[in-house]
Amino acid sequence: MKKPKKAKKPGKVKLKDKSIDYVIFGQQFIDSGTIDQMEVAMKLPISIKGALMADAHLGYGLPIGGVVATYNTVMPYGVGMDIGCRMCLSVYPMSPKIIDSQRNRLKNILSENTRFGHAEFNDIGNQKIMERDEFKEIKFLKSLQNNFYRQLGTSGHGNHFVDIGYVEIDELTQELNIRPGKYFAVLSHSGSRNFGAEVARHYTKVAQEKLGFIGEAAKLAWLELDTEEGQEYWKAMNLAGDYSAVNHKIIHSKISAALAEKPIKVVENHHNFAWEEKISDSETLIIHRKGATPAGIGDTGIIPGNMITPAFIVAGKGNNDSLNSASHGAGRLISRRKAKSTFTRNSLDKVLENAGVELIGGGIDEAPMAYKDIYDVMNAQKDLVKILGRFYPKIVRME
Repeated sequence: MKKPKKAKKPGKVKLKDKSIDYVIFGQQFIDSGTIDQMEVAMKLPISIKGALMADAHLGYGLPIGGVVATYNTVMPYGVGMDIGCRMCLSVYPMSPKIIDSQRNRLKNILSENTRFGHAEFNDIGNQKIMERDEFKEIKFLKSLQNNFYRQLGTSGHGNHFVDIGYVEIDELTQELNIRPGKYFAVLSHSGSRNFGAEVARHYTKVAQEKLGFIGEAAKLAWLELDTEEGQEYWKAMNLAGDYSAVNHKIIHSKISAALAEKPIKVVENHHNFAWEEKISDSETLIIHRKGATPAGIGDTGIIPGNMITPAFIVAGKGNNDSLNSASHGAGRLISRRKAKSTFTRNSLDKVLENAGVELIGGGIDEAPMAYKDIYDVMNAQKDLVKILGRFYPKIVRME
């Protein structure tokens, strides 16, 4: 990046009269409010290109499932609060039959080696990420360091989970290099915890003040990357992304140790992030993927459904219309509040029983019925990703 320059003085931000064109995947599965929110993002003076994924639903600032490209600028709420939220799948050389034959042992392993919400680990030891220079260079990050350490290795609330289940591979592929068959596996979904949220809030406020940006669209206030504030956010965002990766590494390492097995394959991908990507020899863009995952040539990842449907292991096809992106999951069909008033614990328990899935923790707001059909979402993005395999959850751990 270039040497930092002073930020511009506050001034009134003007939106474009009309949103720039962008591609919507699976529009029939996306409500009008979400599209309206994306339209606002596409009216920002910094927006160059965009796309909306099939799992899209309302978010804060940018819709979840929204992808926006800019030049040399980053929107903290275009990235999101749970910066670098990640999927991580460990595939083991073990038969899935142990899920039934050793169910109680596996439930204990899952409960003892995961922490959710405000619960903490007291045995993670020294972690190199605590020694990062960003804590010394950026005063704001130093104020978050203690909480950062306390939440290492833990998972958030909402749709964050650690699942025991099995992977089914239909054919040998270059991307996975796993022989066809069924394998015991562990899948986790979580992010940068409170650290990422504090970073998003702080730098959005900084951006709004620098731009003099007010109104609903001001949630997408941006920072120029060649300013001191922009470079600070970029460093903080990358630290949060690495933090999320360390959290998953701790989770999977603990479970592997308890199983006394090493995985034969680990697949990871993340969303809620901004990537600096070279589109052509003369064009480099900042690609914001909020609730969307990279799907370029060479990218692999996992796209989950809900707690009773499979998660899909995928390889990106490099579709330019989606800015080399795909959905990050099934996406919510109704809000958490509506789910709580629509479903009952009894109705959730019946759905779980019929699917042969056991839930440890979790709430009605995460009921499978509150989510879109993952098969519809995957069909809507068949030009974006190739399916390599599937993970089927059998024991689900949530807050």
